[in-house]
Amino acid sequence: MTELDDQSSPESIVFVGDSITAAGDWQKWFPEYRVTVEATPGDATDRLNERLPAIIDLQPGTLAILIGANDFGQSRSVEYVVRSIEYFLAMVRQDVPGSRTLVQSILPRGREFADDIRDANRHLRQYAQNVHAQYLDLWAAMATDEGELKPEYTTDRLHLTAEGYEAWLSELRPALERLRDAPPMSRPISIIHDARV
Repeated sequence: MTELDDQSSPESIVFVGDSITAAGDWQKWFPEYRVTVEATPGDATDRLNERLPAIIDLQPGTLAILIGANDFGQSRSVEYVVRSIEYFLAMVRQDVPGSRTLVQSILPRGREFADDIRDANRHLRQYAQNVHAQYLDLWAAMATDEGELKPEYTTDRLHLTAEGYEAWLSELRPALERLRDAPPMSRPISIIHDARV
């Protein structure tokens, strides 16, 4: 965990993800927040449960999650990825009910993963509504027609260049502005399934 303290900030935000999130300069990009980053290169969705206690302790006002691309590189199923993220979101709603959460669509990578990532994103879009989270579809901004990460945004079909981060931020900034006006995730809900099983 990396915490970037700015005690004068009126609201805390936690960015959750993998190497793409870990490499971001979030406090510089979002000085209006007190930023914490819960992301490590190589992270897949099975790390979400490990990160939950630290996130719950922080009781963030805002949570932004982008994770899942590494799972597909490890040959995990769409169902596994979706259930892992769904369980995490349900636990956040239960234990940090006053937060506002932004679920970002899994980014494209090589075109061989495109169908699975699109499928996972369809499920995540639907589930985000169930837990009163907001959903940000990054696919149109970041993917080629073949479903690959745009070559101008990457050198390895996975990680982002500076231009890739700018393209992401151009979508993320207005999404976080809209999120500030949204109601919190509200009351706790029952957990139906446990992705750890």
